[in-house]
Amino acid sequence: MDDTKTNLIGLSRDQLIAEMAAIGEKPFRAKQLWHWMYNRGETDFAKMTSISKTMQSALAERYVVRRPQVTKELTSTDTTRKWLLKFDDGHEAETVYIPDADEERGAVCISTQVGCTLTCRFCHTGTQLLVRNLSAAEIVGQFMVARDSYGEWPTPDDGGRLLSNIVVMGMGEPLYNFENVATALEIAMDGEGIGISKRRITLSTSGVVPMMKECGERLGVNLAISLHAVTDEIRDRIMPINKKYPLKELMAACRDYPGASNARRITFEYIMLKGVNDSPADARALLKLVKGLPAKFNLIPFNPWPGSEFETPDIKTTKAFSDILQDAGYSAPIRMPRGRDILAACGQLRSESQRERASLAKARAAAGIVDEHHG
Repeated sequence: MDDTKTNLIGLSRDQLIAEMAAIGEKPFRAKQLWHWMYNRGETDFAKMTSISKTMQSALAERYVVRRPQVTKELTSTDTTRKWLLKFDDGHEAETVYIPDADEERGAVCISTQVGCTLTCRFCHTGTQLLVRNLSAAEIVGQFMVARDSYGEWPTPDDGGRLLSNIVVMGMGEPLYNFENVATALEIAMDGEGIGISKRRITLSTSGVVPMMKECGERLGVNLAISLHAVTDEIRDRIMPINKKYPLKELMAACRDYPGASNARRITFEYIMLKGVNDSPADARALLKLVKGLPAKFNLIPFNPWPGSEFETPDIKTTKAFSDILQDAGYSAPIRMPRGRDILAACGQLRSESQRERASLAKARAAAGIVDEHHG
């Protein structure tokens, strides 16, 4: 691997045009490269046949087209697939393909940070301290790795895609790495390349209120909120970010989210925790909380992991909760865990690239990243 060469993956169209201008090439070269990289999935300049041999050599001297390295690929008995990816600095993150239970397609679950700055008590991923933000190349590269794995190049027509959706729900809080996430998603949405419609992309946040409106205005993707509690008291305990952005502020930001409508409802993700947030009273409080919002719910039975303090409610309790929401006219499916046998289910992603806390804290401080410390 040659670290002296610039990776063209992850550059915006304007940045790619600027790179071509820097080597004396016209903007149409950027358009050609874009097609080869993002529509055809090609990584070898020598195979980009619409580009002259001289130009191919010039590009190869200065640039690479590189994905994250796959160090482990696991496929679940339910056909969920998980990749452990290694980046140029040796750090790792995980990406998961989640098949749709009803259709021949599914979503690629993308990570945005190595580790996570949040410390949600129910989340295994959150037990790993934040190492760093992922770059735009590392974020969009995850979807490209998934396409490599399934041989889904060139970009198929929208109707014939196995990898039809992107959910930004992997490791990390995407709105704490917004610029890189936005650039990566803009590349993914570009119709001349990967071509995933914004209607097929869902970004999940734990509630970084100041960034939500900008996300809606710039990207227009579907919004999912990791809610998981209906009172500040419970949410403070299980999701410390709530102390910074309490429920009243979070729900106001949801009401202000650009593009939210009955056709494009906000998804509220709700992990069912036995004896914590799973009572009929909680369900009724949830209805009151979202009143007037175009909303739908994902009820997720807690996925146990070693050392966790929480338990999964029985199916009768979860079904009663769901029925209250559905009787009020909301979609509230109970999401059966996918990929549990390969630790690919919700809240189970956790890379092995952990470093000493002191050196991480120093590196994060140097990068201007402030961790959430709320006990």
